[in-house]
Amino acid sequence: MTRALAINVAANTNLPGVRGPVYPDGTFAYVPIPERKPTRPDATVPTYADIDPPVEIPADARDAPVHLDPEFAGYPLCDRYTYGDEHGVKAGPLSDLDAGDWLFFYATLDLHEATGNGDTVDADDGTSYLAPDWGTYLIGGFEVDIAVTGSEYESLPASERARFATNAHVKRESFDAAVLVAGTDRSRLFDRVVPLSTPEAGADANRLVTDLSNDSGKGPWWRRVLRFDAEATAELLRVIESREFDPYLG
Repeated sequence: MTRALAINVAANTNLPGVRGPVYPDGTFAYVPIPERKPTRPDATVPTYADIDPPVEIPADARDAPVHLDPEFAGYPLCDRYTYGDEHGVKAGPLSDLDAGDWLFFYATLDLHEATGNGDTVDADDGTSYLAPDWGTYLIGGFEVDIAVTGSEYESLPASERARFATNAHVKRESFDAAVLVAGTDRSRLFDRVVPLSTPEAGADANRLVTDLSNDSGKGPWWRRVLRFDAEATAELLRVIESREFDPYLG
């Protein structure tokens, strides 16, 4: 039976000091965190200048390399779906994912009225789900093709390791992923966000979190791994496709 996890990714107020934007029509920009470890001399690692996100990156980080993880096919300089993680608190549940399960990614995003070019974005009908100031939103997901531990990856044949060649952890000078996940072609970066916060406050979880996941939604829930059983995953997938958020916004 299909299960799902949702984990926090992307730029935040600590790294690099700014969140990605979400706009009144629900569109958004995925902004990665900076790369914090040395990378291999032969690895191609983009900078913030290369991906040119529509937010003002701190001047001292503009030319810094980015930790482009997860990577989504179609995103600048990406042609596949991979994710890696070095932290045990996430690696354990991630390595338990089976083919056909889902790995969702959520981010904290600031509400912007205009794009980085200064163009105003008008709200579409139905975007009353956006939180004021900042909120937490699903921004994409992988249908899992394969999930392997770091040690399993290192024992794979070269032909199978190649699918992870562009992952940020593989590009590091010292490979450090405790888990690697590759997604199928059904994986995608969403066109519009799916809210996990209530419309009243970014810090308040809506019922997609409190009713469907294992999480109470109390405290800084937007940093935790959210787990969804088979029934909850089916409902979450339905909500994502239908965009029928209203029953869960309280």
